[in-house]
Amino acid sequence: MEKEKQQAKKKEKPKYNLLQNVAWMIGMSKKADSPEVGFFVLLMGVVSAGVNIAGLLITPMILKQVEDKAPLPKLLLVIGGYTLCLLALNGVKRYFDGSLDWTRIHVRGEISVKIHEKFCKTSYPNTENPNVLKRFHEAIETTWSNNAATEAIWHHIELFLEYAICFIVYLYFLSHTNYLLLCIITVTTVVEFFISKKVDEWKYQHRDEASAVVKKIKYITCKGESRTIGKDIRIFGMKDWMDDIYRASKKIALDFENKLNEKYIMVDLFDVLLTVFRNGLAYYYLLNMTIKGNLSVSTFLLYFSAVGGFAKWTKSILAELTKLNSESTELSVLRETIEMAEDFRMEGGKPIPKTTDGKYELKLENVSFRYPGAESDTITDLNLTIKPGEKVALVGLNGAGKTTLVKLLCGFYDPTKGRVLLNGTDIRVFNRPEYYDLFTAVFQKYSIIEVSAAENISGKTKDFDEAKIWEVLKEADLDDKFRSLPNGIYTHLGKKYYEDGIELSGGETQRLVLARALYKNAPVLLLDEPTAALDPIAEDRIYQKYSEMTKGRTSLFISHRLASTRFCDRILFMENGKIIEEGSHDALMSTGGKYKEMFDVQSKYYQEGQTDEE
Repeated sequence: MEKEKQQAKKKEKPKYNLLQNVAWMIGMSKKADSPEVGFFVLLMGVVSAGVNIAGLLITPMILKQVEDKAPLPKLLLVIGGYTLCLLALNGVKRYFDGSLDWTRIHVRGEISVKIHEKFCKTSYPNTENPNVLKRFHEAIETTWSNNAATEAIWHHIELFLEYAICFIVYLYFLSHTNYLLLCIITVTTVVEFFISKKVDEWKYQHRDEASAVVKKIKYITCKGESRTIGKDIRIFGMKDWMDDIYRASKKIALDFENKLNEKYIMVDLFDVLLTVFRNGLAYYYLLNMTIKGNLSVSTFLLYFSAVGGFAKWTKSILAELTKLNSESTELSVLRETIEMAEDFRMEGGKPIPKTTDGKYELKLENVSFRYPGAESDTITDLNLTIKPGEKVALVGLNGAGKTTLVKLLCGFYDPTKGRVLLNGTDIRVFNRPEYYDLFTAVFQKYSIIEVSAAENISGKTKDFDEAKIWEVLKEADLDDKFRSLPNGIYTHLGKKYYEDGIELSGGETQRLVLARALYKNAPVLLLDEPTAALDPIAEDRIYQKYSEMTKGRTSLFISHRLASTRFCDRILFMENGKIIEEGSHDALMSTGGKYKEMFDVQSKYYQEGQTDEE
C-alpha cells in the first residue's frame, strides 16, 4: 500500500513548470519592489562566466607570447590587460553581489507574507485538516532560510547561466581536438553525474523518515528546556525517560547519516576512477600531439585545462537543472497553497445587512454537523433561535456539542445538514470575513502574544484607544494589576523575548482575553468557558458584571458551572448534540430534570469559603 502511494506521488506532476515558476518569481519581485533582481541574476551569470573564461585563457595567452618571443612591453601589456580584465570582472561581481542578496531576501519576505495572509484568512476547517496543514508547512519551508527555494532559485538560475556560457566556450575549444575524445569526456561525465544522482534520490526518498527523527529530537529538546513542563519533569522523574528517547532518536539519526556517508564514499571513489581515466586519456592524446609538433605548449595547456573544465561544466549544468526542477516543484506546491480554493465565500458575496439598532437574530435550522472522519454527528437535527439582545446560556457535560454549536454560529464551520441564518438569510451568501466582524468571543483555547498588553487587547500596534483599553480592563477586574506596573498597559507579556516582561497567572490571563473581547464591542458576544481558571466565587462575580456589561447585546455563554449563568434570559441544556431542556434557571429547577440534577451536584462548590475542587 505504501509502495503504491509513493508510485502515485511520483506520477503526480506539478501544476506549474520551471519557466512558469520563474516568470511568477519575476512577478513577485515587482510586488516586492525589487524588479531589478532578474537583471542582477543575468548580469551575475555573465560576469561569473567571464571570470572563469578569463582564468582559462590568461596563462596560455601569456605562454603564447613567450613562445612567439614577443618584446617585453607587449608581454607586460598582455599580462596587464588580462589582470585588469579579471579585476574589473571581480569588482563588478562583488559590487552587485550584495545588492542581489538583498533583493532576493525582499522577494522571499514578500512571499512569506503571502503564505501568512493565506493561512490567517483561509477557511477555518483548513486549520484542522492534516493534509492542508502539511501543504502549508511545505509552503512555509520554501521561505525559511536563504537556502530555501524562494531565494535559492535565483542563485541556481545565476549558476546555470554561468555554467551554460562556460560550457559553450569550452566546447568550442575542444571541438578543435578529437571528437572521440570529446564524446568520451561527455559520456564519463554524464555517467558520473547520474551515479551521484542515485544517492541523492535515495536520500530524498528517505527524507520523511530522517525528518521524523529530527523532529522528535527537536521536540524532546524543546520540552526539556520548557518552563511549562519543568515542574512535571522534576515531580514525576521524567528526565531519564526523556533522555532515553533522545538517545534512541540520536542513534537512529546517526545510523542514517553513516549509511548515507557510506554511499557517498563509494560515489566519490567512482568519481576519482572516472576522473583519472578521463584526464589520463586526454593528457595522453594532447601530449602525443604536442610531441609530434601538432600543438604548441600554450595550446596544449589551453586544451588540457578545457578538458577538466568541460567535464565540470557538463556535470554542473545537469546538477543545476536537477536543483532548478526540484525548486520549481516546491514553488508549485507554494503557489497551489496560496491559490487554494476556499470552502467559504471570502469575497464577492452579499454585504452584511445593516440594522437600525445594531442587533441581529441568529438561527440554526435543522442543523446537523459531523467532523471529517467521524463516525457520528456531534450536532444532530438542532433548531435554535437566539433573538436580538437575548442572553443565552449553554450548559451540559463535556462532549455534549456546546463548543461545536458556538463554532457553527460563528461561521467557523458550515453545517453538514441544515442552515445557519442571520436575520433570516443563510450566512453562506455573505462574505465570511465580514460575518466574523459581527462577533467578539473568548474560546476555551485562547492565545496571548508576547507583545504589550495594549497590543494584545486592541489587536493593533498603534492608533489604539488607550482610554477604552483601561475601561475594558476595569470591566474585567484587571485594571488595578496594570496600574501597579511601571509601564502600565505598555507592559510586555511573557519573558521569552523581553527582559522586562511579566507572566500573568491563569486567572489574570483569562481576564485579559475577556478585556480583548470587550474591546472589540461587536454586536454578538460569545463566551466559551471564559472563567474556567477562576474560583467559583470570583467566577460568579465576573458573571454578575457580564449581566451589566452585556445589556442590550446578543450574548451566548458556555459554562459547566451552572450557578454562574442564572442571570441569562434562557438556559439551554445540551446532551449528545441535542438541546434536551430549555428555560430560565427557576423554570428548569422546578421541572426536576437533568439541569437540576447537575446543579444540585455542583451546589456545594459555590458556597462561600470553599475552593473549587473540579
